[in-house]
Amino acid sequence: MRTIDLDSLEIFRTVVAEGGVIRAAGKLNRVQSNITTRIQQLEERLGHKLFLRQGRSLALAPAGHKLLPYADRLLRLADEAESELRSDLPLGTFKLGSLESTAGSRLAPVLSRFHKLYPGVVVELVTGTTGALLKRVNAFEVEAAFVSEPFSAPGFETISVFEEELVLVTARSVASVTRPGDLAGATLIAFAQGCSYRRLLEQWLGKGGVTPVRSLEFSSYQAMIACVAAGTGFAIVPVSVLKALRATADVHQHALPERIRTSRTHLVWRGTPSMALARLIGMLQKSL
Repeated sequence: MRTIDLDSLEIFRTVVAEGGVIRAAGKLNRVQSNITTRIQQLEERLGHKLFLRQGRSLALAPAGHKLLPYADRLLRLADEAESELRSDLPLGTFKLGSLESTAGSRLAPVLSRFHKLYPGVVVELVTGTTGALLKRVNAFEVEAAFVSEPFSAPGFETISVFEEELVLVTARSVASVTRPGDLAGATLIAFAQGCSYRRLLEQWLGKGGVTPVRSLEFSSYQAMIACVAAGTGFAIVPVSVLKALRATADVHQHALPERIRTSRTHLVWRGTPSMALARLIGMLQKSL
């Protein structure tokens, strides 16, 4: 028996977004007692407290954190159902995840074309590592994400969309790197754990018996490349990123072994695609 109605989910989500009952009541044009009663009824149906009171404010309880992405998804699907019945074109917000490298070097023409074809869709782009993005897709925080090999995503749907050439970069003063031992004692510059490219590089180093003495983590390729160019350490980057940032002359590029020289970027998602995602998938498949 169904215990959740969309109206209750909208009230719940608005309380979360507004940070409390008073603002939510104003936002929804309802009296405060009605908001409080509906939240209490929802908690009773689910058998869990959704909020914890902290002074005059409310904070999400563990069950509330678990419910929120489902509320977002169900309300989005309801909006999409209405839109689809009224129009043959997708409308509304489309939450999409992407690697920093893919967003910076590959997605501009893709999203530009998508916007021209479907101007009623607002794309919200979130960047992160492959590991972080897979978690977001799994929690329905984003509808789909562009991630790179290697990754494991049982139960996900996936299509391969781009192929990246990876290179090792160092300061220009480093003449040659042909084996892991050439990097002994050097600093690894990379994204946080969960980055697929970092994993490939660490596996190669490990097979050569090399463990970086120090790791510096950054959240953008611009910062990583600037740090490498200054002589701080080494990194692995897609050639497409170096070209997009016009940084090919700032660093020395070293070829990686063939087995890790190329990596494919995939679009991954869970369940039945929304209309916006289905159109994006179709657009990408036509360009392959």
